[in-house]
Amino acid sequence: MKAVQIHEHGEPSVLRYEEVPVPALQAGEVLVQVHAVGLNPPDWYLREGMSMLPPDMRPQLPFPYILGTDISGVVVEVAEGVTEHAVGDEVFGMLRFPHPGTSAYAEYVAAPAAELARKPAGVSHAEAAAVAMSGLTAWQFLIELGHDHPNPLQPGKHVPVPLEAGMTVLVNGAAGGVGHLALQLARWKGARTIAVASARHEEFLRKLGADEYLDYARVKPEDVVRDVDLVVDNVGGPTSGRFLPTLKRGGALFPIFLAQVDPADVAKYGVTVSSTQVRPNAAQLDQIGRLLASGDLRVAIDSTFPLPEAAAAHERAENGHLQGKIVLQVI
Repeated sequence: MKAVQIHEHGEPSVLRYEEVPVPALQAGEVLVQVHAVGLNPPDWYLREGMSMLPPDMRPQLPFPYILGTDISGVVVEVAEGVTEHAVGDEVFGMLRFPHPGTSAYAEYVAAPAAELARKPAGVSHAEAAAVAMSGLTAWQFLIELGHDHPNPLQPGKHVPVPLEAGMTVLVNGAAGGVGHLALQLARWKGARTIAVASARHEEFLRKLGADEYLDYARVKPEDVVRDVDLVVDNVGGPTSGRFLPTLKRGGALFPIFLAQVDPADVAKYGVTVSSTQVRPNAAQLDQIGRLLASGDLRVAIDSTFPLPEAAAAHERAENGHLQGKIVLQVI
């Protein structure tokens, strides 16, 4: 089969389209003929060598290495004892994350059967692959955690805010993969939403149901927004603490990416800062798939590239200002 591998860390040019063996199945796995692959930030972080981490925390990949976690496709073989899926089933999922070795940038993937959900008939393979990690991330932050894995960056367990009508949710980085889905899930639960993004995304976000829109290049949210129940910060980093004044006492800030927030400021404003790391969950994906099929949730596809052009897809990611997700089309 064909797959995209890296033999070393580096720029997008290290991605190579090559011939590799079809993976053999282990107990509990199914072989999926991949139709589409969803790209996510961990893909390019791994490709680069996780340079944002201290050297002793960077994963040591067994080269050559096939990137990727999110797939949609058709089951073509099942290992003995697998009952969740059968040959011919259309499935999608985020596989094994955060553990290495999913090998999604490929024509065939050996996937844990328990981590796959059935793809609804009215949802395309591209949409299903695009929604996996981003949809699960938004769901586990906002709706239901669904796992007991500790977050190494905080001592306590992440607890989603019970969203309901009358609450206000601000989503920073609202046009990106997780952001545009978090915005819609908040709306689905009845909350009023404030979307923060660049000017080019205003029409897109209003069509997704944003009640209010702020262009961060013109307006600082911390200067104009108050009494928010929840801030979902898809940018994180050293500036995440600027959203603390926007929250009402008892509110919460959920950084999707690593954020630096002064504990003294958190105490001063009487709020909670909480995060988690997404994990596979087929039951949650099944619920997300039903929302896609009903039209209550829409996954936006920024751009699509054929599998051999994975390097170009990574270059698109590095250019930033994505509107939704990037997808590799395999079939």
